[in-house]
Amino acid sequence: MSDASALADREGDAPDVGELTPPDRTLMGPGPSDVHPRVLKAMSTPLVGHLDPSFVEMMDEVQELLRYAFRTDNKWTIPVSGTGSASMEAAIGNLVEPGDRMLVPTNGYFGGRMKSMAERAGGEVVEVSAPWGEPLDPVDVERAFDEHQPDVFGFVHAETSTGVLQPNVPELTAIAHDHDALVIADSVTSLGGVELRVDEWGIDAAYSGPQKCLSCPPGASPLTLNDRAMDKVLDRDEQPRSWYLDLSLLEGYWGDDRSYHHTAPITNVYALREALRLVAEEGIEARWARHREVAGDLKAGLQDLGLEMNAPDEYWLPSLNAVRVPDGIDDGDVIAHLLDEYDLEIASGLGDLDGDIWRIGCMGHSARPKNVEYVLAALEDALAEQGF
Repeated sequence: MSDASALADREGDAPDVGELTPPDRTLMGPGPSDVHPRVLKAMSTPLVGHLDPSFVEMMDEVQELLRYAFRTDNKWTIPVSGTGSASMEAAIGNLVEPGDRMLVPTNGYFGGRMKSMAERAGGEVVEVSAPWGEPLDPVDVERAFDEHQPDVFGFVHAETSTGVLQPNVPELTAIAHDHDALVIADSVTSLGGVELRVDEWGIDAAYSGPQKCLSCPPGASPLTLNDRAMDKVLDRDEQPRSWYLDLSLLEGYWGDDRSYHHTAPITNVYALREALRLVAEEGIEARWARHREVAGDLKAGLQDLGLEMNAPDEYWLPSLNAVRVPDGIDDGDVIAHLLDEYDLEIASGLGDLDGDIWRIGCMGHSARPKNVEYVLAALEDALAEQGF
């Protein structure tokens, strides 16, 4: 095609695209979860500027609500403009300097993502090993610290790929602090859904995503750092490799000065504010209890169907239930049947568990008895289609 004909083709009739009509799904996968109508309504309210006095006031409110959800008094508590991976990279990319050594876990998919981000930040990565589907053992963590003397330790509090909740968090943070290391916690699937106490447990930095237990559309992702962690950010010898996620610059926007850094995703901040208001109205401890109760009914129902959980009871993660795929059952066919016949989303496994498990979320607004009843009935039908 000549340049002239290509130009003529580009200047032809406008694309005929109809009105947006996405399907009305029930979201019971690993995220996003169902969004509360109040959160959707908040997103439809009028736009203001990202430095408008009314928006600046909202920024303060969001920070205070995030502190409540994280159970922290950290001044440096903000929503990062981007998905949960942006808050993850903000934490790791700012706290790992070239030449630093970071200790990461091998017991799930997101430990591998920590490794990749630390290496891109110029860090040296060492690993503490545990099988997929098991938590980190404090004995192994201490042994890794004695051998490698890392500067930063990252762990996944709620591993979305395996359905495992990491116990003994205060013990892990104490080991790290005894070796003068900073601790970064991945709380993407735990914030607002299972017990998380940033200050009490000695976590230096924690990041999360809004689309899981907070039931908020992705786009503004929680991050908190204590003074010790922020001191390292502000005292770095080299600037972080990402300008956009440089917390020393973001501090100017989210800190006391409110100086321009970037245009925040205003409607996403509206949504996060309303989602966090719902958390505060329910009460964080009551919310943890609701997730455990409703997910407990889901777990019992799955076992009544003859299915086996991937994680042992003592490490079970209420917000993300990893279920073993029975022999002779095609995991993808079940997922497709639920989507096609029931407008119901669950997900397959990641990484080492691809094809071996289903991941069924029970998070935020999705953690309701009627959703549990629906997914159990639909799953029973899908399994019967394959003769189970």
